[in-house]
Amino acid sequence: MLKKIVVSGANGKMGREVVRMIAGKDDFELVGAVDVTGVGEDINQLLSLDAPVVRISDDLAETLDQTQADAVIDFTNPTVVMDNIKVTSQKGIDIVVGATGITEVDLEKIEKMSQENGNKVIIAPNFAIGAILMMQFAQQAAKLMDNVEIIELHHDKKIDAPSGTAIKTAELISKNLSKKKGKVEEIEKITGARGGEHDDINIHSVRLPGFVAHQEVIFGGLGQTLTIRHDSINRKSFMPGVELAVRKLDEIEGVVYGLDNLIEI
Repeated sequence: MLKKIVVSGANGKMGREVVRMIAGKDDFELVGAVDVTGVGEDINQLLSLDAPVVRISDDLAETLDQTQADAVIDFTNPTVVMDNIKVTSQKGIDIVVGATGITEVDLEKIEKMSQENGNKVIIAPNFAIGAILMMQFAQQAAKLMDNVEIIELHHDKKIDAPSGTAIKTAELISKNLSKKKGKVEEIEKITGARGGEHDDINIHSVRLPGFVAHQEVIFGGLGQTLTIRHDSINRKSFMPGVELAVRKLDEIEGVVYGLDNLIEI
């Protein structure tokens, strides 16, 4: 069955990869592209794709009305993603969200909207299968090693810190920690030098050109350390996970947070 898809954030780096992925699937069809840049341009022509004309619009609601889409894939940013989720929910259209910055309070609002309107929502801090494995392995390691910190490294255009992946990792690890770390009286010569803290786990964010998306979880024990690291070398690494999420929309109910809830490890 052909699935008609609108990509929100279509002219961004991730959005463009999503458009390319859709073009390569016989049962996916790009019917709309939404972005604040390139308005009026044919996204397929911009990407040199042999596909029907799909002109970029800056109005998601209008695009959904005109296209009769089955689903939206959103790779925008934290400043607009909640508005986009609200629009899709009000129209009863399913959405896969890759934009970061979704908080616990936001999740509660999204769940309420989904219940009221009957649409389905999949939100994933990270769509790379390897990143999901990294988080799962770290969660298991926490059963035996209590001391841990997270370092996440992203490109310099990423506006939120820490990453959604780092926060999700900390939440998963925290479930298996047998004890909270002891408080050591520290002298922080520069505020923030020890990173931020989530669920009693220190998280350090690096933003530099040259990176795409990387994370390492470092466990420390008596006379040993264990490092679990994942690297996304380019944005194609996220596309199998995005495709999986779109296909799983037909099987789920309500809101699913985290790609790990859609795959069996």
